[in-house]
Amino acid sequence: MAAPKGQHIIIEVAGREVRVSNPGKVFFPEVGLTKMDLVDYYLECEQAVVRHLRDRPTVMKRWVDGVQGEPFFQKRVPDSAPDWLETATVTFPSGRHARELLPNDGAHLVWGVNLGVIDWNPWPVRRHDLDHPDELRVDLDPSPGVPFAEVRAVALGVREVLEAHGLRGFPKTSGSRGVHVYVRIEPRESFEEVRRAALALAREVERRMPGRATSRWWKEERKGVFIDYNQNARDRTVASAYSVRAVPDARVSCPLEWDEVPDVEPADLRMQTVPERLRERGDPSASIDEHPGRLDGLLELAARDERDGLGDAPWPPHFRKRKNEPSRVQPSRARSAQGKKS
Repeated sequence: MAAPKGQHIIIEVAGREVRVSNPGKVFFPEVGLTKMDLVDYYLECEQAVVRHLRDRPTVMKRWVDGVQGEPFFQKRVPDSAPDWLETATVTFPSGRHARELLPNDGAHLVWGVNLGVIDWNPWPVRRHDLDHPDELRVDLDPSPGVPFAEVRAVALGVREVLEAHGLRGFPKTSGSRGVHVYVRIEPRESFEEVRRAALALAREVERRMPGRATSRWWKEERKGVFIDYNQNARDRTVASAYSVRAVPDARVSCPLEWDEVPDVEPADLRMQTVPERLRERGDPSASIDEHPGRLDGLLELAARDERDGLGDAPWPPHFRKRKNEPSRVQPSRARSAQGKKS
């Protein structure tokens, strides 16, 4: 049952006093989990959660009415926020700027949850260098009807391509229908070059797993599991490791050992089960910062693809058109328009 209107509690965490209003408000009705349950989860898993958020500008996706409500994105920290909050000012593709949250400890996590944040969506950069990502992100998104077993298989294919090009991937469930693989990289390349490397990776996995993996941007052309290279473009974010996802059973985007990938069941990794797993097994991604790699191999692969006639691939619609980018018109519409002209 939700707490009476106006009720609040004060939590002491990381040397701060943080107010939590309506702590008994139900966020996950199907499993009866409240705002306070979410606070407790993030405090219990604080070290592992913050490992993947520290010094990263983070978008706040606010579910003020829980998972059955409609969320909204808040990119700017309000001027009324506590003066102890750490922030960084990022630049969007449009050229506009925003002061975004850096969730660097448990106090920041509790402050965000109080506003309705369920999952954390950080940029792949850190505040000391906001223009050069230190993380390449592989987002595997199955097409409708594709079983999760295929997502697992493609994740293992991604691992092979990464290792063939001198990179170490750290897998995790997305907390929804897919799998993510994160790769720490030296912050040398621009967002554009990291995306170029991700596209080359996607195309190589597609070549090795035809009909099972795809780099095709248009949904009507996809078969199997889409490798979303555009998640590496500036201002694109992905739910971080140990984020609870806004799904009815409160699944978690949970890091895995590679030997867990072939049999993992995302429904087993929930807000109710992950803290105990973390206590008993530790964090499979605990060493991620110790393994930064370089993108030279993938960028050489990109250059080979370009020499062979494979140019750029479509960007998300809100990005400016690129010089060598193909048409952003849906292929079926383009064919229809061509047919009418002829």
